[in-house]
Amino acid sequence: MRLRFLGKHSAPGNSPTLWDTDAGQYVIRGFGVDADTLAQVGDVPPGELVIRVPKELMRYLPEGRPDGDDSLAGPASAGQPSRTG
Repeated sequence: MRLRFLGKHSAPGNSPTLWDTDAGQYVIRGFGVDADTLAQVGDVPPGELVIRVPKELMRYLPEGRPDGDDSLAGPASAGQPSRTG
């Protein structure tokens, strides 16, 4: 999977980050949730995680991007390298 950096919300001690992928998904680095919050979410299937991120991070989501857009073929934005995995 190739990642393309979209943006980050930095504060002292943390950096929630958002990437687009060539798999039609987003990769998000955020914070774990406490037991009370997880209880409100309910069952979480194996392989899924519940995270939290600042609302400000969502400003980096592209608007109206059509399915199948392969814009990840170009260079990464904002000086962040694309990564393969």
